[in-house]
Amino acid sequence: MKRILLMVFRNLWFVPWAWCKLCYRASHTDKYTEEEQYSFIRWVDLHANKGGNVKIDVHGSENIPAENGFMFFPNHQGLYDVLAMIEACPRPFSVVAKKEVGNIPFLKQVFSCLKAFLLDREDVRQAMKVIIDVSKEVEKGRNYLIFPEGTRTPGDDMLEFKEGSFKIAEKSGCLIIPVAITNTENVFENHIPFIKASTVIIEFGDPIDLNAMPKEERRHIGSQVQGIIGGMLKENSLANVES
Repeated sequence: MKRILLMVFRNLWFVPWAWCKLCYRASHTDKYTEEEQYSFIRWVDLHANKGGNVKIDVHGSENIPAENGFMFFPNHQGLYDVLAMIEACPRPFSVVAKKEVGNIPFLKQVFSCLKAFLLDREDVRQAMKVIIDVSKEVEKGRNYLIFPEGTRTPGDDMLEFKEGSFKIAEKSGCLIIPVAITNTENVFENHIPFIKASTVIIEFGDPIDLNAMPKEERRHIGSQVQGIIGGMLKENSLANVES
């Protein structure tokens, strides 16, 4: 909460105008192109991060595919993950998230601008429809992010990646980009008595082409991606300690 207050205070001239614009754009998504919406969201995000003393340290940006129609699969440390990813990635992407986060102010408007898909994990039929719809969107060239853990896990420990999270990539045949997110859980944590500067590390791993993998290996793509991300998280944690 303190971090949010700092972001608002240091952008006091900017917040009312940006909030009104964000709400308007969220309610009139068809008036803007995907690139226009993403550019605006990223601009607001950059102001918020700067005002909140949050630095996004990006590694492996050369691994973001040149052609659209790919998917990011990151670990999930906290609510700040998507906002950190938006600053880290210059290419527009949308999100597949659980429906509960669609009720959080600001994220609700951001997800609306990005035309995100919200998943009801209690409704199997709706979940299957989301998988089919997003697969078609990826085939058309849109990029998406999904958290394969299904929920937030603070720190470098991860829950087991759900193999079902990769169904969209399997159906669309798109490239998979493993992403290691480090330190977002500390952005909104208590900083007593002062708000400390926070550095979030985003590392994009090498793209994975499912079409080039044997069928047997594709069955366990979740555990493979988790292993890759785990290795990146370990390296980034060691780098933080040494620095």
